[in-house]
Amino acid sequence: MERLAESVAELRQTFKSGKTRSVGWRKNQLKALSELVRDNEEKFFEALYQDLGKHPVEAYRDEIGVVVKSVDCALSCVEKWAASKKASLPLLFFPSRAEVIPEPFGVVLIFGSWNFPISLVLDPLIGAISAGNAAILKPSDLAPACSYLLANLIPQYLDRNAVKVIEGGVDVSQQLLQQKWDKIFFTGSPSVGRIVMAAAAQHLTPVTLELGGKCPAIVDTISKTYDMKVTMKRIVGGKWGPCSGQACIGIDYLLVEEKFASFLIDSLQKILRRFYGENPRESKSICRIINNHHFMRLKSLMKDPLVADSIVHGGSFDEEKLFIEPTILLNPPLDSELMTGEIFGPLLPIITLNNIQESIEFINSRPKPLAIYAFTGDESFKKQIVAETSSGCVVFNDTMVQFICDTLPFGGVGQSGFGRYHGKYSFDTFSHEKSVLHRGFFPELEPRYPPWNDFKLKFIKLAYSFKYLELLLLLLGFKK
Repeated sequence: MERLAESVAELRQTFKSGKTRSVGWRKNQLKALSELVRDNEEKFFEALYQDLGKHPVEAYRDEIGVVVKSVDCALSCVEKWAASKKASLPLLFFPSRAEVIPEPFGVVLIFGSWNFPISLVLDPLIGAISAGNAAILKPSDLAPACSYLLANLIPQYLDRNAVKVIEGGVDVSQQLLQQKWDKIFFTGSPSVGRIVMAAAAQHLTPVTLELGGKCPAIVDTISKTYDMKVTMKRIVGGKWGPCSGQACIGIDYLLVEEKFASFLIDSLQKILRRFYGENPRESKSICRIINNHHFMRLKSLMKDPLVADSIVHGGSFDEEKLFIEPTILLNPPLDSELMTGEIFGPLLPIITLNNIQESIEFINSRPKPLAIYAFTGDESFKKQIVAETSSGCVVFNDTMVQFICDTLPFGGVGQSGFGRYHGKYSFDTFSHEKSVLHRGFFPELEPRYPPWNDFKLKFIKLAYSFKYLELLLLLLGFKK
């Protein structure tokens, strides 16, 4: 605990010196972070394979490339983001001027997640540095190779007096939460998010919680053969492609009309064989389950006899290799744990409906998801989904791609979290927008002061209603 307190105190001293507020310092740190990732690409590939079995292509797509893209964006924009912005003022304030100045929070704490153990640590850090903060990073101990690599590389490239990595398990996380922070950024499960939020409340620390939830994909009837083939590839990619389903924005379940279910299952099976071969456990393109605890959790979801009876594809597993075959289930019980909790694994339930319009009511009867995916060409149905559901985001006719778009905010709503980041939104998340109003000493409006009378009441009412002509007439005595 003493060492943690010393680390936090050192960061506070660094921030207090004003060093991190300099745009030059921010750009130098961003350049160093870019070099760190590019110089050590192969080391990151190796660590990601050790922890999760990620193929280098998947590792670059979901981790390394994400960081490179984000840091390049920040480097090209940080001067603009950090500049003060002129604010407009009502005529009543004439002659005055105002500006909004983004200022860093101070010393921030960033908790990473094990499923994307590089990008979900470094991507928020880009926002923290861009905004001029000092930071402590806590990588997930469930991805030890990546945690070790970050802890060893970051001091070699970044300012060690302003950015530190603290490794450890639950006990270390608890000790970190006992410290006073100026901002906490957490990526993980809703259950742990509640713990983080409760701890932050002790110091009234603002938090950003990037959580999860059951992200549905609505599959409407699509007439064109090519569009249907693309749909199937994107569904498989959005379910099993990111970390074997261990992704907060991955598809959790499908909603489809009953008459379309058998065709959907056949089509998905074909794409699965195309992507992962006849024997997926031999494929090098699919990740393993992170550890034995999560393996047994997923295995137990299939133990329920009614759930097991709903399996229409897959269902095999290899405990030694922590492998679970991509599995499709048709209409498992809605009150089963499979359908009430976030799956976070390679199991895909398909829920059939009489009419695809019922999907909106189905989604609304459950906690708000981080993402809703919908494959449809029906423009009126698209409008209905946007207007009648609530989620962190909506994506039509694709999956996952919203995560890599720096011009869109990424974040949840309700149980799927709150706060947002990516691109300029990352900078905003780690900044406080301070308003600055510049006033002179003339004119002095006496009606703002006591003693009160009817004239002053009329004056204030007109001022607040922006009726400036009537206000002027009142002051000149032409209006009573």
